[in-house]
Amino acid sequence: MIPESAILAASILIVDDQAANVLLLSRLLGEAGYTRVSSTMNPQEVCALHRQNAYDLILLDLQMPAMDGFAVIEGLKTNPTDSFLPVIVLTAQPGHRLRALQAGVRDFISKPFDLAEVKTRIRNMLEVRLLHRALAAHAEELERVVHERTAELRESEARYRSLTELASDWYWEQDDKGEFTKVSGPVLEMLGIRVAPLEGDADDGWGAGWDATERQALQAYVAARRPFLDFAFHRVNADGSRQHFRVSGQPMFDQSARFQGYRGIGIEMAPGH
Repeated sequence: MIPESAILAASILIVDDQAANVLLLSRLLGEAGYTRVSSTMNPQEVCALHRQNAYDLILLDLQMPAMDGFAVIEGLKTNPTDSFLPVIVLTAQPGHRLRALQAGVRDFISKPFDLAEVKTRIRNMLEVRLLHRALAAHAEELERVVHERTAELRESEARYRSLTELASDWYWEQDDKGEFTKVSGPVLEMLGIRVAPLEGDADDGWGAGWDATERQALQAYVAARRPFLDFAFHRVNADGSRQHFRVSGQPMFDQSARFQGYRGIGIEMAPGH
């Protein structure tokens, strides 16, 4: 809810070429407690005044010389900073009401004025206007927070990758199909594998020399979407030498708990470890 103090502090512009109407509305609003009421009898000033002051409400007479209220409305609609048209029209012509509403104004007040109706329509309009502004401000704040959190997340991920690369021989990520999407470090040269899944058949890019039992154990972790820490495996090279490795990985899920893939690190163990 909008507090009463905010409604009474709203900025209001009265636009009417009749001094008596301007005086009547100004006095009515002042007696009702509104503290920021201004006026003009020149309709050609309205658009510039609104761009400068961003009024919460404009009370606009439709029948004025030189520039009628409908022309003023069209000018106000060109303001790129405000998609909400904060206008109540003042008219003695019943036929103008529908046309004004179709032009985008929010409400109308009939002449001659019913003072109780005038106060009620103005207050209702201001409450809607201030709620609209509050929602717009809230949406902007949410967008700012999301942007900041996204930037923080990207920075955190960059730090994580940097640290894991320093603490390991290679860093890797796979998608939900098991295909490598990111590999940093000399993993391809060290392991002699192509960019292929951790799980799969014998001819999945790993090449020869890997221990089948260790391969099956690693595949079981991946199939169950379980994290694994310092998983040991080895390969026998064509010259009979052995290479020993340890790899750690964790599954990744999105906000809907859908599996997105794996990411992890690996190191080559020195002989005898």
